[in-house]
Amino acid sequence: MATVALAVTDGMLHFELSLACEVFGADMPGSVAPLYHLSVCGPSAVRIGRFRLEPDQGLDHLPHADTVIVPGWADIDTDPPVELVDAVRAAHDAGARVVSLCTGAFVLAAAGLLDGRRATTHWAHTQELTRRHPRVAVDPDVLYVDDGSVLTSAGKAAAMDLCLHLVRLDHGSSIANTLARRLVVPPHRDGGQAQFVTTPVPAPDNHPLADLLPWVVQRLDHPLTVEDMARRARMSSRNLGRHFRTVTGTTPLQWLLTQRIRHAQELLETTDDTLDTIAANTGMGTATTLRRHFNRTVGVPPDAYRRTFRPHRQGRDGSRPPLSLPAP
Repeated sequence: MATVALAVTDGMLHFELSLACEVFGADMPGSVAPLYHLSVCGPSAVRIGRFRLEPDQGLDHLPHADTVIVPGWADIDTDPPVELVDAVRAAHDAGARVVSLCTGAFVLAAAGLLDGRRATTHWAHTQELTRRHPRVAVDPDVLYVDDGSVLTSAGKAAAMDLCLHLVRLDHGSSIANTLARRLVVPPHRDGGQAQFVTTPVPAPDNHPLADLLPWVVQRLDHPLTVEDMARRARMSSRNLGRHFRTVTGTTPLQWLLTQRIRHAQELLETTDDTLDTIAANTGMGTATTLRRHFNRTVGVPPDAYRRTFRPHRQGRDGSRPPLSLPAP
């Protein structure tokens, strides 16, 4: 039986830890034996959020496990304990598959396990992971990264996607799909975490684009050009591009496309408008153009996004339509 060890110390996030326990520690109905032997490894009793946890083993047990999982690290501004970092590194050196959930990637990075590798973490912290560990190829858009012996998940619920991926690798799609049904989650989600990232307009300030940006957002249904924006801002197109780089970190056209996509997301979430209507209201012209840019930017088609984020309609009795999961 495959062994899974959860590496825990004070300062872990309980959501990711409990999620891993549910996937790797629960018995499968109808199965002859558990899928995994799960142990929780840490130094004596540890505090996990509001909970006090008694580990089964010490951190020195990690090198004996087939898979080591590091849950989310609560305070990324605080260095993880040296004993945790050393134990995770030793487990990988001993041949264990090492997995981080959410901000647990900062522990793996501190151990040097992500150097030269592609990895991810919660979208809110990808820039900090890149800044602190420049040798890591951080991918901010995916739900998880499988780099062989080292795997990392994006934030929060993406940990479930990675855990089910591990079950799929170890036991096949049928078992992973059955487990997903028991947990009432999709066995596989389309797209990446880009669809969950908010893209607000920069806060009003005394920068040269302070008047222009709100003006553009109010006219997203117009076929605006860089020249239109430069004329409104009373500057040359070259100066406009320079100021956009400084204020927004991107080009005028890319920023405009991002605002159009964000408005399309809002309309998909809050209206029954057709894709042609949404395309017209966001300045993208046709449903075909909307689909192309939306899929490229968000990672899923508009229809799939609407099904995921549009609140289910309630019936007169307060009931909701059933949620259908894909067949295995």
